[in-house]
Amino acid sequence: MILWFTIAQIVVAAVAGALCIAIGLAGRRPGDVSVGSLAVVQLLLIAQIVVAIVAPFAGNAPAGNVLEFWTYLVSAAVLPLAGIIWAFVDRGRWSVVVMGVLALAVAVMTYRMHVIWTVAAA
Repeated sequence: MILWFTIAQIVVAAVAGALCIAIGLAGRRPGDVSVGSLAVVQLLLIAQIVVAIVAPFAGNAPAGNVLEFWTYLVSAAVLPLAGIIWAFVDRGRWSVVVMGVLALAVAVMTYRMHVIWTVAAA
């Protein structure tokens, strides 16, 4: 994994999560800001999938368990999509809060993926 890209992903996911939770607790329904923030998180995760495929060929192989890393990455890539679908199905304020919690979960999972990639005994 690339350190600056990992940091960017964590920051974007944490900001999107805090934003969605604040919007949801303020009583607003899903809109362009909340869904768009999760879409940005999703796009960054898709880019991370591409990086994870290309990096070993460029000499940046994972030090930890590859299966565990890919399990985290695929699971994290599903979460924003599930949150966006949830927001379209349930148009209430709590769906926005759920999207925020999912974004925060992606931030934590991204940090864990970085640990798995860089630390041999992770």
